Amino acid sequence: MAVIKVDHSNFKEIVSENKNTVILDFWADWCGPCKMIAPLVEEISEKHPEITFCKVNVDDEPAIAAAYGIVSIPTLIKFKDGKAVDQNVGYSGKEILEAWIVR
Repeated sequence: MAVIKVDHSNFKEIVSENKNTVILDFWADWCGPCKMIAPLVEEISEKHPEITFCKVNVDDEPAIAAAYGIVSIPTLIKFKDGKAVDQNVGYSGKEILEAWIVR
């Protein structure tokens, strides 16, 4: 499954109203660690189609980033039943990241 771009127009439908697990990746174009983690998130998304993977650019959507208190990127937030339940800040290797995502 492809990683879905989230913005103010589709956030509610894709994240808040989703009953499945959602992983929301907060990132920016200029962020080196964000560029390093992006292919890992993409690869993990292909292995776990039961999870919805999304990205939100903090420069394009500062209100969404502020609503979740994002101060460092990359930050991944895990949502269950539309509610944020856990987060992972900074770069993590594939095995650690996948273990966090699926637990």
